Amino acid sequence: MSFTSKRVINYFLKGLLFVVPLAITIYIIYGVIQFLDNLIPITIPGFGILIVFGLITFIGYLASIFITKPIFELLERWLFRIPLVNILYTSIKDLMSAFVGDKKKFNTPVKVDLTENISRLGFITQDNLEVIGEQDMVAIYFPHSYNFSGNCFLVPRKNVKILENVKSTDVMKFIVSGGVSELSGSNHKSEENN
Repeated sequence: MSFTSKRVINYFLKGLLFVVPLAITIYIIYGVIQFLDNLIPITIPGFGILIVFGLITFIGYLASIFITKPIFELLERWLFRIPLVNILYTSIKDLMSAFVGDKKKFNTPVKVDLTENISRLGFITQDNLEVIGEQDMVAIYFPHSYNFSGNCFLVPRKNVKILENVKSTDVMKFIVSGGVSELSGSNHKSEENN
């Protein structure tokens, strides 16, 4: 293979590294926007997503004000009484709250020592497990690489080290990418305060 052929292949591979992630990201964002826009059948492109955004914002406003808040709480209590709906609703609500609620759960990255030579990165999701009689244990969520699913383990507190100087988003990217993404140092405490 000639020098020029190697150079062309090298340029192609570098281009591939830029184009493929960009194309997949645009495709996913476009798909989500298209799905949201089609929830309300209006012929004007983008108007459906504006209505959905406005409606969700308005419902959030109603759920926050003094007069209508009890209605939402009553509806939620009613949902809790339906057997299958209760499990689905509370699980989805807890997961959403972990990312966007007042009680975010994925903001404390940790390193857990599994053996003397093997550790795993994860996030503390519950710091107090006294309700199940485990005062010395914490709940750690371990995301899977190349996937957004994961497992939750109860781990001895002594095996857990909070990672103070990295961003939780960087740790999540590091885990999901299978350790390929780089971890950059930052002040974790300042991120929590922002």
